[in-house]
This record gives sequence, structure tokens and C-alpha cells, in this order.
Amino acid sequence: MSRLTDLRFRATTVFQRRINPLMRRLPLQTVLETRGRVSGLPRRTPVGGRRVGDSFWIVSEFGERSQYVRNIKADPRVRVRVRGRWHAGTAHLVPGDDPVARLRRLPRVNSLGVRVLGTDLLTVRVDLAD
Repeated sequence: MSRLTDLRFRATTVFQRRINPLMRRLPLQTVLETRGRVSGLPRRTPVGGRRVGDSFWIVSEFGERSQYVRNIKADPRVRVRVRGRWHAGTAHLVPGDDPVARLRRLPRVNSLGVRVLGTDLLTVRVDLAD
């Protein structure tokens, strides 16, 4: 990994640790809830994604380095809060998907941030149970 890539990852992580607790409290903010792979506790991460039919799509800006992706690999059972309502589902990493093309179909503000800050884009699909 290059020094610039590592710097972008660290800077973004520091920023997200400060802003995410505030963002996940907003009632209409989309939130992904995973189970902590070590603690087993619920972990809630504000995300920008979109529901398409019975699936919810997200693009992780740091791929398998993202904590929520690491949690999904350990336990793919998740919940997603969309427009204030929780939906249970099963998350799948989709490395064969084109994340840049996927971002064009997701909310613009978040997609711009993911494209600018991201270093290893990875598509995640959540198959919703309800």
C-alpha cells in the first residue's frame, strides 16, 4: 500500500470516528448494523446506498479494510435502516461488480465522497428479508 493511500485511509477514519456517532442518530440517515466480529455487539455505520427491489446496495470506500466489511465477512446477517425503518438481511461482498458504475446509481453526495476518498472500492449487496 502506498503512503498516500495509507494517509487517506487514516485521515478518513479519524473523520468518520468523529462524525459517525452524530450521523447515525439522524432519523432519516441510512444505517448499516453489523455484529462486531470480536465483541458480538451491534455496530452501526452510517452509509449511503440505495434500495433496489429486495436488495440494498452500498460501495465501501476501503474495501475489505472497512470495519463493517470485516464484520460482514465474519457474520453476513445485518440490518439496514432505510427512511427510519429497519430491515433484516444478508450481506454479500460483490467483488465482480463495477463499483464506479454502481456509485452512479447511488446517492450523489455520498458517492462523491466515496470516489474522492476511496482507495479500494468494493460493492456490497444486502438481500433484504422483508
